[in-house]
Amino acid sequence: MEKPQNIQGMLTLDELKAMVKNGEIETVITAFPDLYGRFMGKRITAEFFLNETANHGMHACDYLFTVDMDMEPVKDYKFANWELGYGDVHAVADMSTLRKAAWMEKSAFVLCDVLDNTTHEPVDIAPRSILNRQITEAQKMGFTAMGASELEYYIFKDSFTEVRSKGYRNLEYFGAYIEDYHILQGGREEKLNAAARKHLSASGVPVEFSKGEWGPGQHELNIRYSDLKSMADRHTIYKHCFKDIADSLEISVSFMAKLDENLAGSSCHMHVSIWDEKCKSNLFAGNKKIDQISASDEFRWFLGGWISHTEELMPFYAPTVNSYKRYQSGSWAPTALAWSYDNRTAGFRIVGKDQSLRIESRIAGADVNPYLAYAAIIASGLDGIKNKIEPPEIFVGDVYSAVKLPQVPKSLSEAVTLFEKSTFAEKTFGKDVVEHYTHFYETECAAYDNAVTDWERKRYFEQI
Repeated sequence: MEKPQNIQGMLTLDELKAMVKNGEIETVITAFPDLYGRFMGKRITAEFFLNETANHGMHACDYLFTVDMDMEPVKDYKFANWELGYGDVHAVADMSTLRKAAWMEKSAFVLCDVLDNTTHEPVDIAPRSILNRQITEAQKMGFTAMGASELEYYIFKDSFTEVRSKGYRNLEYFGAYIEDYHILQGGREEKLNAAARKHLSASGVPVEFSKGEWGPGQHELNIRYSDLKSMADRHTIYKHCFKDIADSLEISVSFMAKLDENLAGSSCHMHVSIWDEKCKSNLFAGNKKIDQISASDEFRWFLGGWISHTEELMPFYAPTVNSYKRYQSGSWAPTALAWSYDNRTAGFRIVGKDQSLRIESRIAGADVNPYLAYAAIIASGLDGIKNKIEPPEIFVGDVYSAVKLPQVPKSLSEAVTLFEKSTFAEKTFGKDVVEHYTHFYETECAAYDNAVTDWERKRYFEQI
């Protein structure tokens, strides 16, 4: 595994000091992911960061883990509420994440772990804390979880301001036809994609390529695999960077799971494998034959655990009401919890061989919070290895046409019910985490249930 300092754009503290001294860096964005996977934090003057924040961290209001999408405080959380007075949390910079923010002028970026302001222990419900605990569990077993996110997105000619003024209707896609692998159409979107490839690569997020996807104006940009904590960080920076660049170009980009019922959704295919402690050997590699696959027991059991716990951990893969509208037959999104070799109709697609052997889960959408999803993956897979959980029989053929396979949940409401009742989730993540996120997802469901939509007005206004 590459060391951060050997990756273009990553900085040591001494390098940051030198860049501040010569005027290259003036601001350090110091942030952490919230429940949605958005960055919350502060823009800190570089001198103050070096003199204070780098050593002592910063403080932020704990309400950031109890707000809705509009940043309004939500009642009935135990973690933070009006009665408790909405105090502070202590955000401590993880200096291994320090990097240039090349897409912004004279800026650096560092991610934080969130600690209790009194005990200085990690805040259990913080997404990065949840992932950190599962990484520690993997390390105890002698494993390093490696992987990569494949994120898809739609590009629009409208600016974010224009999108809002239009009420998110009648938007102009940056493309006129399906452009999967289409070089001509893809070239028309290069002002965003080329800028993102350049700036991400210069900001500690190594880029492999970008390509057209199945919808008009839909693209995918792939970044180099890494350990899963680094990947979750890269994933989140990737999304933030794209939005910043799009905004500066007066266009827009969306990572909604399903933008239009008539178009392909945007996925986040998550590739995962388990390596030894020094990341020298892929422990999925082996000589036990399953159809076309040669693999180890660890591969089989990890896959078995992952599949077996998917339904009850589904909100960590599909966190919004909109997420579940991706799961349509023949849509390139999975509908069943089946696994297969190099088969894009399956929820779990096995790809590669020997040291490149990995599991690609096609379950999550582009709206996923990667810290929670990767935590769920590691926890499920480790449980599979511990308890030698066998996967179902490998599927050959069109998964969409199979009628007896277990299906993904049909709605966020259904998924939350399974999550809330899950003994595995409570045992793995803790009662406080399950209660907190159940309330979070139920709040999202309630917001949707109470909304009156354009579809309803069109359908019922006159004819009911």
